[in-house]
Amino acid sequence: MWRRVRPHRLREFPQWQPYFAGKVGLELGGPTRLFGRGGSFPVYPLAGRIDNCNFGAQTVWEGTINEGDTFVFNPGSAPGRQFIGEAGDLGTIGDGSYDFVLSSHCLEHLANPLCALGEWKRVLRPDGLLVLIVPHKDGTFDHRRPTTTLAHLVADRDQGTDEGDLTHLDEILRLHDLKRDPGAGDRRTFEERSRGNREHRCLHHHVFDTRLAVDVVDHLGLRILAAEAFRPFHIAVVARKTAPVRRSTMPGSRPPEPNCVARSRRTALPVTERRRRAGPCSIPAGASVPATPGRGPAVDPDG
Repeated sequence: MWRRVRPHRLREFPQWQPYFAGKVGLELGGPTRLFGRGGSFPVYPLAGRIDNCNFGAQTVWEGTINEGDTFVFNPGSAPGRQFIGEAGDLGTIGDGSYDFVLSSHCLEHLANPLCALGEWKRVLRPDGLLVLIVPHKDGTFDHRRPTTTLAHLVADRDQGTDEGDLTHLDEILRLHDLKRDPGAGDRRTFEERSRGNREHRCLHHHVFDTRLAVDVVDHLGLRILAAEAFRPFHIAVVARKTAPVRRSTMPGSRPPEPNCVARSRRTALPVTERRRRAGPCSIPAGASVPATPGRGPAVDPDG
């Protein structure tokens, strides 16, 4: 169905093409149809190289993943580097390593989104772009759930919430619309999979609308260039990492944001006591097209 429908093209994509043409990027999760040729945000055909990070060597979506130069993002392009690791701890990647960072339908699967986003910002060079796509709750199986608050995400970061967290499980089991998620099976199968989330990473810990998607990026101190909700269930935020500004040491000046991944080699920012991990999920965003959000059955591409 998806291949037969002309996908929505983000209105301002043409002006951003120079930020991707011949450049080197990192994708968390994926590969993603939305970023491919003919997709809504076709970065893959433009990029010089795209590396990838996925939480495990075996996932529900991609099957077996091999570390090394194995990430095929575009026919005719040399594969990028495949990392196996957690989205919230990119310790093997140096600061400012990438011209752009991509993530589609991954952030909602993370128990600690702000921690992960802080790492994505760290590996992005100054003036580089973050392209973040998350599902709008109204078009997915999350439509009955309350929208997560930014305060909740800040608390998750400050408390060092990790991927073993099942805080939202009762709410998910009560409000998840299985009619919009046929890939999850029956109620019993869905519950069993959900309780094993550390292994499967299928839960949507958090629920987004456009306001929250914008707020989390703004909270990082990135300059938001555009935010757009588009059918059937996507929210895209494009933001730029600006050059760091030397903070005042005068009394009353605003302290820097805490860094939730402690590393002895990095001392520029204060570090909290925790060193918890939060992992990405490989989501082939746009894998299927549901009905119009809020009007009948819809299937989130997570399955």
